[in-house]
Amino acid sequence: MMEPVLTIVVPCYNEEEVLPDTIHKLRQLLLELMADELVSKQSKILFVDDGSKDRTWDMIYKEGLKSEYIRGLKLSRNVGHQNALLAGLFTAKDLSDCIVSIDADLQDDIQVIREFILKFHEGCEIVYGVRKGRETDTLFKRSTAQGFYKMMKILGVDLVYNHADFRLMSRRALQALERFNEVNLFLRGIVPLLGFRTDVVYYDRLERQAGETKYPLKKMLAFAFDGITSFSISPIRFVLMLGLVSFFMSLVFGGYFLTLKFFGDTETGWTSLITSIWLIGGLQLIAIGLIGEYVGKIYKEAKQRPKYIVDIDSFNLPFSRHRLLQQTDDSLDFRKISDSNK
Repeated sequence: MMEPVLTIVVPCYNEEEVLPDTIHKLRQLLLELMADELVSKQSKILFVDDGSKDRTWDMIYKEGLKSEYIRGLKLSRNVGHQNALLAGLFTAKDLSDCIVSIDADLQDDIQVIREFILKFHEGCEIVYGVRKGRETDTLFKRSTAQGFYKMMKILGVDLVYNHADFRLMSRRALQALERFNEVNLFLRGIVPLLGFRTDVVYYDRLERQAGETKYPLKKMLAFAFDGITSFSISPIRFVLMLGLVSFFMSLVFGGYFLTLKFFGDTETGWTSLITSIWLIGGLQLIAIGLIGEYVGKIYKEAKQRPKYIVDIDSFNLPFSRHRLLQQTDDSLDFRKISDSNK
């Protein structure tokens, strides 16, 4: 069996502090896999710059000049982690037999990539990297993450527990993934829908070596809400049930107060009145807001705007060390080279 061509896709956003160490470790791992004849010598590492505002792209660009194993993909603007990841996956798909996605901070253990490849050799099309536990997380993050997975399970969404975006996918799996055209693409929920033969590799999550997390609380909550509304209409059904319960309760209490009126035992109550107004008003606003969220998603889907726009792509360029190193000017534009190779 021929060694498969592996591409490791690494989305990056303002990662200049961790990037040198990340490049060194991933390149060393790739060389080891090649030496053990687990992957082809045509394998690559593709760094996707998601509109970074620091020196991330400059570092990727310069490393690409020095190493035949480093490639870069620069997006025209920041489109978010999930879309940047998709850009890398779909760019690498046609020239790769299998693709591993991993975050630039390398908190996911890169040593288990070897196990990913071994399971790919065994016939697995998708291999999930799953955390053994969440001991390194804060109590708040651990409890909210576990709550999210449990809620998604209750809503009927098939997620791999404690799995983020550290996974291996075959070319065939990515070809199937590319058929999902929705703009609000929640990868952690979509990938299990693909089917194919899958397996799981467990690992311990490491501490971030430098820089700051790109998923603060606000983004985590937005990501969780987006995942829920992208995969389930249960929240709308819940609001409907809440409205029905409220309606029937109003009938019961209405009958009760009418009975009191007929028996002359009534007393005007401002507190009960204002409480009812606030309760019903709040429920209405929640319902309208929730429905608006779904309508907003329909609006985005109807426009069919692209998920990302590539500014510079060095992945599909043939590497010529002599030719590239002749260009000492930092203004070297990969776009011109790309056009000349078409």
